[in-house]
Amino acid sequence: MVEELVAAGVTLVSAGAVYVMAAARVVKQYERGVVFRLGKLRSEVRGPGFTMIVPGVDKLRKVNMQIVTMPVPGQEGITRDNVTVRVDAVVYFKVTSPAEAVVRVEDYRFAVAQMAQTSLRSIIGKSELDDLLSNREKLNQGLELMIDSPAVEWGVTIDRVEIKDVSLPETMKRSMARQAEADRERRARVINADAELQASKKLAEAAKEMSEQPAALQLRLLQTVVAVAAEKNSTLVLPFPVELLRFLERAQQGGAAPAPQQPVRQPVEQSLQEQRASLESRPDPGPAGANSGQD
Repeated sequence: MVEELVAAGVTLVSAGAVYVMAAARVVKQYERGVVFRLGKLRSEVRGPGFTMIVPGVDKLRKVNMQIVTMPVPGQEGITRDNVTVRVDAVVYFKVTSPAEAVVRVEDYRFAVAQMAQTSLRSIIGKSELDDLLSNREKLNQGLELMIDSPAVEWGVTIDRVEIKDVSLPETMKRSMARQAEADRERRARVINADAELQASKKLAEAAKEMSEQPAALQLRLLQTVVAVAAEKNSTLVLPFPVELLRFLERAQQGGAAPAPQQPVRQPVEQSLQEQRASLESRPDPGPAGANSGQD
């Protein structure tokens, strides 16, 4: 009798141990447990730690509550200004309602990935190239709203969306490089022109000050000679004031004034009389001269 009781007790303890082992579950700190009893969802969500279920009746499904980092494959599209680009992005999301994430969608990870790709292509078609390159914060917010709207019904919350890279064709890269180079050259020319304008104003002010003090021009001339001689050159260039040249030119014009020329005019009748008198004073050539004249 005692042996039968001991055997029954051992059997009962063994069955209890097997039952506990089959019913015991451990939920980690970053997980939540969703229980289905005979296919029906239990309203109670099991928290982290040790929990028990009914073997063969209940089924426990664990849902990760951590933030998931999901890269979005590169999507090719044409922007609003007709430029073909390829854009990569990354989505950060987490499950806020484990029951809805399990019941409402078959695979919430796959659903979020497909929604992210579709939204990214839509954003590419609605944006311009300059916005993709320089105004990413606004595009990230718009992309987050587009993904988060349907994801809320699945028990998923989009934490953040970031556009990682924008790939451009080689021809577009060369065009943008030429544009940037031209813009830098334009700014350099504007800066040089502004510097020339400021320098001309300062030179005009300096010339005005020097014109009031003639000795300042000589001092400036001596400073220039000292600056040139400091380089240890064999040839010394001595600047000559233009004002001095102009002074010498005015002095030469005032001292050597030419006398006015008086033209000599002879009357026509007087010249004719002189020619007639010279002809009459000549000797008569005679017959020989007459014959020669006839010949």
